[in-house]
Amino acid sequence: MNRLDFLKRMAWALGGATVLGVDQSLLRAAPSDKNIMPKAGEKFDIFNANVQGLEAKVTKPVTVIIIGAGGRGNAYATYAKRYPNAMQIVGVSDINENRRNAMADAFKVKKENRFGDFSEVFKKGKLADAVIISTPDDVHYEPCMMALEKGYQVLLEKPIAPTEKECTDILAAAKKHNRIVAVCHVLRYAPYFVALKQAVDSGVIGDVISVQHLEPILFDHMAHSYVRGNWHNSKKTTPIILAKSCHDLDIIRWIVGKPCTQISADGSLTYFKASRMPAGAPAYCIDGCPHESTCPFSAIDIYVRRKRMLKVFDLPEVKDELIMEKLRTTDYGRCVFRCDNDQPDHYVANMVFEGDVTASFSMEALTSYSGRRTRIMGTKGDIVGDMAEFVITDFRSNKKTVWNKQVEELEAYKDAGHGGGDLGLVRDFIQAVGDNNPSILSSTIDASVESHVMGFRAEESRLSMSKVKIS
Repeated sequence: MNRLDFLKRMAWALGGATVLGVDQSLLRAAPSDKNIMPKAGEKFDIFNANVQGLEAKVTKPVTVIIIGAGGRGNAYATYAKRYPNAMQIVGVSDINENRRNAMADAFKVKKENRFGDFSEVFKKGKLADAVIISTPDDVHYEPCMMALEKGYQVLLEKPIAPTEKECTDILAAAKKHNRIVAVCHVLRYAPYFVALKQAVDSGVIGDVISVQHLEPILFDHMAHSYVRGNWHNSKKTTPIILAKSCHDLDIIRWIVGKPCTQISADGSLTYFKASRMPAGAPAYCIDGCPHESTCPFSAIDIYVRRKRMLKVFDLPEVKDELIMEKLRTTDYGRCVFRCDNDQPDHYVANMVFEGDVTASFSMEALTSYSGRRTRIMGTKGDIVGDMAEFVITDFRSNKKTVWNKQVEELEAYKDAGHGGGDLGLVRDFIQAVGDNNPSILSSTIDASVESHVMGFRAEESRLSMSKVKIS
């Protein structure tokens, strides 16, 4: 790793220092300690972590029904295309006929195993070993409970369910029926976070004392998903701390390795609201908005010019006129200051864990970059990482060790979402089902309910403006 590459990836960790001889446009993000910077000619040791292959080793393919053939369902279905000897899709359910048939055709699913509403799946006898539930947040609970009753193993998209009671009901049902329920906390399976966890557990930084974790959403992603899109309203889906950030609470809990005992949170919808609307802005960007050419949230710019995030439109082909029609007829064309959104655009949470370990989390919508940033402070050293690499510094020797194995360098992980975590999760689920061994999984329903409770308590704290105990 050369000095310039290091600066590009670790620029968020610069502590506001001026860096001579480096194009400042490379320094995209937020500051940290200049001690992390390598001196000229300094060599880093390499932290070697175990990165697994992605093919599950099963005696016969695990058969699966996909419930919800949207973006997440297709991400997990990709596993069957890559590894047909490990996973076979034998049924598809989606209320959108085009999505349903597109997936079913791709995997040659029989006509009789193509279902509209999820309830149709469970009117038949047991058709497969497992179901993957990748429906909207408020359509997780019922199909999951029906699947467990019917005897299916379950891979359940996060968040588990919109309410704490529904989450604990699913946990109880899994135990009652002795079924596997894995939750799609895909970051646990990304090589970067696997290596980060291995580093912490190795004791190289001693005991963990504190964690700082930042989730920068990216400004247009926020507008797409949490202002205009499917998760714009917390009452119709789930609060953003769960809809977007239950991944992050789960990672923090996983790294710390101890129960959370107290949480306090703050945050609000500060920018994407009517009081911030520029004068003369119409309800839809396409209706002659005088600010369209300069607004960073212009639907015309995001979807037509830049062709960003078009999968949601289910277009038969990518043509400007088809995109414009979607902007006329859906919320994706609305002015971001004239939507019925209520999700906070900035959110901070402070946590205390058993043993007085502390953690702080920040979710930020208004960023020009994405990818989690994490700092872990221990008694013997610290770790700073940005999802591309992390650097371990030993306090005693000041020796620095780096992990920077790029996922794209690992052929099996190429184009796998969430830093390789999407397919890593499916691998472990398929292996667990094939071996009937839930201990293979990291993101079990038990662990996931615990981190979800942290999210529910964080939202309670934010709304009540008080610290909340977690028992």
